[in-house]
Amino acid sequence: MIAKNVAHQAVLQGYSVRCVTAADLLLDLGGQETSRALERRLRAYVKPRLVVIDELGYLGYDKPGGRSLFQIISRRYERGSLLVTTNLAFKEWGTVFPNAACVTALIDRLTHHAEILTLTGESYRRREAEATQKARRAKG
Repeated sequence: MIAKNVAHQAVLQGYSVRCVTAADLLLDLGGQETSRALERRLRAYVKPRLVVIDELGYLGYDKPGGRSLFQIISRRYERGSLLVTTNLAFKEWGTVFPNAACVTALIDRLTHHAEILTLTGESYRRREAEATQKARRAKG
C-alpha cells in the first residue's frame, strides 16, 4: 500500500509512473516473440520517471526472468526512480534468482542510492480476515 501511495503522489506531482508486479513484468517481457519486440517493451519499462515493481521475490525466477529483471534495473540505474517491494531480505534473494552474480549486481544497483524501509509487524490482511471471521462467529 505504501508503494501505491508513493506512485499516486508522483502522478499527482506530474511524474510518469508505471506500476507492475514482478510476475506480470516477467510475463510481459517473456511473451515478446522477437528481440525487437522485447527491446521495445524494455524501453517502455525504462521510460517513466518512476517504476514500481511489486512483490519481487514472491516467486522463483528462471534464468531468462532473472536476466529480464536485471535488464530493467540496470537500465534504470541512475536514470530514473525505482521502487521495489519484497518480502525477502537481500541475503535470501539467492533462493529465487538462479544466478548468484546477477543477484549481487541487482542488489548493488538497487541499494547504491536507495532509501530502504524495513517494515515489520502483523499483516493487515490477516488481521482483517481474523476480524471478519470473528464477526461471523459472533453472528452465528
